[in-house]
Amino acid sequence: MQNEPLIAEDLMLLMMDDASGAIAGEGTLYYTLGGAVLVELGLGGHITADPNETGLTGVKVRAGTGRPPSDPLLRGAYDTVTARVRGVHSLLAEVGTGLRAPVLDRLVKRGTVRRRSTKWLGFIPSTSLTIADTAHKKALVGQVRAVLLDGAEPDARTAALAGLLSASGTLPSLHRSIPWSGALYKRAKELEQGSWGAEAVNAAVLRTMAAIAAGSAAAVTA
Repeated sequence: MQNEPLIAEDLMLLMMDDASGAIAGEGTLYYTLGGAVLVELGLGGHITADPNETGLTGVKVRAGTGRPPSDPLLRGAYDTVTARVRGVHSLLAEVGTGLRAPVLDRLVKRGTVRRRSTKWLGFIPSTSLTIADTAHKKALVGQVRAVLLDGAEPDARTAALAGLLSASGTLPSLHRSIPWSGALYKRAKELEQGSWGAEAVNAAVLRTMAAIAAGSAAAVTA
């Protein structure tokens, strides 16, 4: 495992409730994690996206000219990109599907998250999650808060985290530490729109939520 946590790892940690261990935005988590991995590949120069080359499935993404990433999780996503050029919306689900378990495993292995297996009612298997390294999450929240509320200039990683939180719709879940406001929303959207990966996540999440809402309405009507 690499020493530095992936953006996807820190993002999942930020989305995890301190008390219950529940992860905000579970229904569209694969889009969010897929976007985080693509953003990290982009920041590392492993893939590129030309905003002037956009189709029905979003901006076209292709492999960069540098060396492949050494991290195995990033390498898997990189290999998917190198297979053929396609739009970012198509890549999000393909890259993100199945990422929840390995990203969570990495957090557990680092000692950042504690996972405990129990039996509900004495016989139903159940797994609980708690944040073990609260100092690391507190530092992450402080970095995002400084950018969104205090006007600090973000580094690329913090900008990506803030933009992806905004895109996933889970930023309000941090309201106890980062009070929600119109100004915060505007700043977060600026960071989101500055990242093609985060913008794609937002579009995918909105499409999914619209489909769920439509399905619910149809069920009520029936």
